Amino acid sequence: MNKSKASDLKLDLAFDSAHIWHPYTSMASPLPVQAVVSGQGCELTLEDGTVLIDGTSSWWACVHGYGHPDILAAMEQQLRTLSHVMFGGITHQPAIDVAKLLIEMTSPALSKVFLADSGSIAVEVAIKMALQYWQGRQRQDKQRIMTVKSGYHGDTFAAMSVCDPDGGMHTMFGANVTQQLFMPAPRLGFDAPFSLEDEQVLRAQFEQHHAQVAAVIIEPIMQGAGGMRFYSPAYLTALRALCTQFDVLLILDEIATGFGRTGKLFAYEHADIQADILCLGKALTGGYISLAATLCTDEVAQGICDSPAGVFMHGPTFMGNPLACAAAAASLTLIKQNHWPKQVAAIEAQLRLELADAIEYEQVKDVRVLGAVGVIEMNHQVNTAKLQQAFVDLGVWVRPFSNLIYIMPPYSISSAQLSQLTQAMTQVAASISHENHQTKNEPSFISHG
Repeated sequence: MNKSKASDLKLDLAFDSAHIWHPYTSMASPLPVQAVVSGQGCELTLEDGTVLIDGTSSWWACVHGYGHPDILAAMEQQLRTLSHVMFGGITHQPAIDVAKLLIEMTSPALSKVFLADSGSIAVEVAIKMALQYWQGRQRQDKQRIMTVKSGYHGDTFAAMSVCDPDGGMHTMFGANVTQQLFMPAPRLGFDAPFSLEDEQVLRAQFEQHHAQVAAVIIEPIMQGAGGMRFYSPAYLTALRALCTQFDVLLILDEIATGFGRTGKLFAYEHADIQADILCLGKALTGGYISLAATLCTDEVAQGICDSPAGVFMHGPTFMGNPLACAAAAASLTLIKQNHWPKQVAAIEAQLRLELADAIEYEQVKDVRVLGAVGVIEMNHQVNTAKLQQAFVDLGVWVRPFSNLIYIMPPYSISSAQLSQLTQAMTQVAASISHENHQTKNEPSFISHG
């Protein structure tokens, strides 16, 4: 593991452990955390000087890496002039800039932009848009959202309602979560065939429920936190056609997949379809500050305006935050320079080559790659805390979840850095298989909790 000059800053990890809640962890028995003091390029530096190659892009957001001068310069300039102002009755150039860029980059029909402050809120906004649209079209009966199993759309209540209802992270909230309609998950595999039988299963759901369904929401091509599942573009094509035929809006959640991650600028381009409502986030600002956007068509916007309220009923305090919009405009400008297609294609080719042998390991169920996403799926749920430390010891930052060891690195990663990540992934997967083969008794890398 690489070491750089240790920082003079010493984080109070005892205080952190006792008082600060981290995502999806227990305050009674918190997962260990690493003390990060800086980030540059594709590397994170810990307080003891350890340098880790980042394999997660900080939950898939930092696609340009850390410390990019263009984004920093845009944020610094904006910080000196106007870091925040209410968006009610006021506008500003950064919001106009980011909206223009998004309208230019996305489907031609998407012409209206709502700027919120997180991906979950972008989904909440999309669902509210769909419900208000049908009110404006005098179809108050269309109040349900339909989706597929194995999906994930966020942690707030409406977003939770369209996450996987059985194995998802939010099943414990029960009747407090709106009961939505769920179709079978798409068949696993980007190249998997889409049969007449598959289409008939989808069609049967629409025939049965379309009168009460306001919208279908789905993550295009890749179901992320629901299992890193890649599925066929033909599925999306069929879904779009059924939404059109049965008068149901289509919401595409590109929060994880947007801005090049799957090898297309937006994952829906694999299927050559368009959304009625589109959710964006994560890489929108390059990961430098939180911002999300929900785009919709003129027709959807008009339906909302024709609803009894006459206006769209949402307005977060930090909506259109100037500092976040400045970061987003800079990040989108970098995306427009169009270096990412070559970068992502190179990452995909290297991932396919360097992860391929892992399929031979005893405890490995599947190895799959799409764009700048590489996944080793294990047969059993892994021990996140132990594997996280094992990866740190190997000089990389990889955070497994469930039974998945995966990476979604920054696009700017070098070939050598990527090789260190893939070698660590295969080494850890091999260790799990070896440990299980040797002992067959509570292997420490596998979670039994």
